[in-house]
Amino acid sequence: MTSLIRTAEDFLTFVGELAILLGDSVRRLLQRPHEIGETLNQMAFVGVASVPIVAMTNFFSGAVLSLYSTQFLTKYGASAFVGGTVGLSVAREIGPVLAGIMVAARCGSAMSAQIGTMAVTEQVDALKMLSVHPTKFLVLPRVVAAVFMLPILALVGIYAGVFGGWLVATAGGVPSQTFIQSMQQYVVPWDFIGGVLKTPVFGLIVALVACQQGLRTTGGAVGVGRSTTNTVVISMVLIYIANYFLAAVLF
Repeated sequence: MTSLIRTAEDFLTFVGELAILLGDSVRRLLQRPHEIGETLNQMAFVGVASVPIVAMTNFFSGAVLSLYSTQFLTKYGASAFVGGTVGLSVAREIGPVLAGIMVAARCGSAMSAQIGTMAVTEQVDALKMLSVHPTKFLVLPRVVAAVFMLPILALVGIYAGVFGGWLVATAGGVPSQTFIQSMQQYVVPWDFIGGVLKTPVFGLIVALVACQQGLRTTGGAVGVGRSTTNTVVISMVLIYIANYFLAAVLF
């Protein structure tokens, strides 16, 4: 019973801290001055530096999906549906979700480790002594960067996934024109738009969780490692949960 109460307290504390960070970030977003330089640095870190890993993971995910789809649908004379199957899956789910997962693994962990190290070495307290609010300097730039960069990464992932699917399908005997016509027939612009619209929520989740875990880090190097692990695990779980509800609303 005691452990259950402690778990409930930890959960409510986590939700409350996320809500406070989100509210404080929105409030300070409307106040000047803004940390433009730090925001641009974070956008480069989250966006540009994540392009290769997002493109590669989506490319091979689309390729694997196309491999199975080509083998199964061709067996029953339905190769005309391969392009639509790959296109819909990549545009709606694989591209956006993998972009969020890769950012959580690559950038969320780094954000948490950086802020956690600052917390245990009292650098966050030093910022407060210099009248620099941690939310303004540490949280807000990361939130803005993640929210704005995730849609771009999702588009990169979608195109990479479709390209990988096209390569495997054509290698498996599906004519290129058949693949493209299938996509044109079954994939509509809203499939791309709806998939991309999910990603700002994923970016918000990653940035808020990373900053929350980083700021509450205690216990030296062990605590930093714990916060980093928690960030990746919690972000991934929340991304999958949010993806379900967003998919139900958008599609």
